[in-house]
Amino acid sequence: MVRISPRGMGIPCATNCKLQCALFIIGLLSLVYVLYNASPQLIVAPQAPQAHVMLNISNTMAVTTHNASLLTGKNATTVSEAAPAGVQQPHQDLTRGVPAEFIYEAGHVGFNSDICPDLGKNLQLLIAITSAPSHQSSRMAIRQTWGHYGSRRDVAITFMLGTTSNQTLIDQIKEEEFLYGDIITGKFIDTYDNLTLKTISMLEWVDNYCPKASFVLKTDDDMFINVSRLLAFIGKHKPEQRNIYGRLAKKWKPIRNKKSKYYISPQQYKPAVFPDFTTGPAYLLPARLAKELYTAALNHTYFKLEDVFVTGIVANSLKIKRVHAPEFLNKRVSLTPCAVQRGISIHMVKGAEQYDLWKKLLDGLAKCK
Repeated sequence: MVRISPRGMGIPCATNCKLQCALFIIGLLSLVYVLYNASPQLIVAPQAPQAHVMLNISNTMAVTTHNASLLTGKNATTVSEAAPAGVQQPHQDLTRGVPAEFIYEAGHVGFNSDICPDLGKNLQLLIAITSAPSHQSSRMAIRQTWGHYGSRRDVAITFMLGTTSNQTLIDQIKEEEFLYGDIITGKFIDTYDNLTLKTISMLEWVDNYCPKASFVLKTDDDMFINVSRLLAFIGKHKPEQRNIYGRLAKKWKPIRNKKSKYYISPQQYKPAVFPDFTTGPAYLLPARLAKELYTAALNHTYFKLEDVFVTGIVANSLKIKRVHAPEFLNKRVSLTPCAVQRGISIHMVKGAEQYDLWKKLLDGLAKCK
């Protein structure tokens, strides 16, 4: 006999209980679902903002412990993933103080392995010329004038570039590299603010591929170099000495005006005066020092004044002496044959002017003592 429920529904009691339980569970699950979607605490944050927070934390730490490597390699890799090395993302305010290792990507996009044979074993001099992707005419002028010294077995000449997104320039550089085989491209965007990355990339390349050369001249593509006089200068100095040679700048002060192209924040460099440094248009260093400078540079707070950064702050921390050499003019001078003959380096020389100075240098050999 079937038992009738008290409510007279004609449904067995056991069946009625099961139905009520099912309805209760469905209602409970519906309530949980609504609360889950409505609760901001339960939404998983995207990965990129987390990495951004980590970068801000690292910047704050960099301010607290100036000029130091602050995070482990594992943490540095995480930051690198948040912002590709060498590309200054909008949230990367470098004026807050960021160690160079967080924005520098090691390695090179491409280069000719014949630039420095046998790791530079027989090279007296490697001339590394920093150049921009669009400066083809400047590079050509150098190749056709004082760059001829690169044909000597004891001298090598190369141009150091960054990357560009301009496909026309990319194609032109590929052709230029195919014809001349003297271009090295680092893994950074070629901009003024990345000049320090360019010099760090040059030091890394020398350490990896040309450490046995005697000396390296770092110079720019708007410089005229009297290579003959430079080789005579090298003959009087030993590569074993821990010296960087060039035009010495003393007691320069950081520019704190935020509107200036040369602005350096207190977080990037706190002291009121920079260490003495050799000015960037041209300076000479033993190739054996490249490894030390490269490694130490990554542990310092980054800023864009490459000569102050590398030959001032980093070299000073390594107790590498900066030596004044008056032959490094590193400025625009009277372009007479004798003036050209007396100096090692002349600054602010346009591509077309290289040919005129080259002729004056050859004339000066006969006319000047």
